[in-house]
Amino acid sequence: MTTTVRIPAGWPATEEEARAVQDELRGRVVLDEPGPPPGTGHVTGVDVAYDDEHDLVAAAAVVLDAASLDVVAEATAVGRVSFPYVPGLLAFREIPTVRAALDALPCPPGLVVCDGYGLAHPRRFGLASHLGVLTGLPTIGVAKNPFTFTHDDLAASRGSTAALLAGGEEVGRALRTRDGVKPVYVSVGHRVSLDNACAHVLHLTPRYRLPETTRHADALCRQALRGASGG
Repeated sequence: MTTTVRIPAGWPATEEEARAVQDELRGRVVLDEPGPPPGTGHVTGVDVAYDDEHDLVAAAAVVLDAASLDVVAEATAVGRVSFPYVPGLLAFREIPTVRAALDALPCPPGLVVCDGYGLAHPRRFGLASHLGVLTGLPTIGVAKNPFTFTHDDLAASRGSTAALLAGGEEVGRALRTRDGVKPVYVSVGHRVSLDNACAHVLHLTPRYRLPETTRHADALCRQALRGASGG
């Protein structure tokens, strides 16, 4: 079943309003908790897909058993795009539908893995941080590219890391999940340490570059979007 989402009342409509919300919520990010141990409880992937022609966004939340990585629950939500495309403010396009998908789950999500950024964000408040603060859930961001940040070369072996740097500040890590394959970019969202976030990502990548959470959520949100747009 897919939940239909309305844009929330009072949702930011301008870049200025969105940045003010980021500034207000950023101070609530919790950085001093380790988070759940890898391989325990549930771990949930969230992802979104867009149909710009029909002004639609679809979100999926897929819960895995963290030990076996088997799917135990899933939910989708579809709504209107809630904010223009502005780099650094993408969370405002995604969060209403992502939250609706999470709320529709029949079980607790546990750790939430976002296809995007947490602290590795120009304003230190990407989707993973924003979603974590609003839901109270432990969250991490796992991105496919380093956005605006730099890192040193890292070894070719799985598990190798390099600090993702904003000036001298470590905002995340490049993490190689497959030998000789391009790394992913891990950052803390809320209520998880960076060491633990990287350990989770390695546990979630037994066969592929991207976490199983992201792979399942990506496929499901695309399927939900096709259904909503009649494709």
